[in-house]
Amino acid sequence: MAKRSKHTSDGKGEEVKGTAAKGGTPAIAQLRKAGVPFEIYEYEHSADHMDEGYGVEAAQRLGMDPHQLFKTLMADTGSERVIGIVPVSGHLDLKALAAAVGAKKAAMAGPDVAQRESGYVLGGISPFGQRTRHRTVLDESALDFDSILVSGGKRGLDVAVNPEDLVTLLRAATASIATW
Repeated sequence: MAKRSKHTSDGKGEEVKGTAAKGGTPAIAQLRKAGVPFEIYEYEHSADHMDEGYGVEAAQRLGMDPHQLFKTLMADTGSERVIGIVPVSGHLDLKALAAAVGAKKAAMAGPDVAQRESGYVLGGISPFGQRTRHRTVLDESALDFDSILVSGGKRGLDVAVNPEDLVTLLRAATASIATW
């Protein structure tokens, strides 16, 4: 079942247990260093869900609205790789992502490239703490929520953050880059 712990930048949140207490991930380290308030959500990942995807599994296991849980995807514009963050209930519109970063086109980056450049495994790629910094675009639907969940840097670990904090910390743009 899902566990939830809270970390706040003023240190007055609940005690952090599990993965986060053991030093966490580069994503959690970046959030802590920046003083960004966040909550940690952990669940036991199962490989039995693969028909639906990691994000759908997370939404189901955590009992969260799949429009409020976002996946981090890497695309290649030909001149650079960029990050698109969209709801797990939708798909990344590659044309819209390309337009948002001023490129003519974009294609999904290969899994090996995404894992190598992010430093994370598929299903656990976080927009925070990536090995290589990339331009990032957050789907504007995130701004409808006080907080959204994104991967915390490993399968079975998500973090809830205010989307405005995500935009500020990552210097992300916002645009309509999701389709349903």
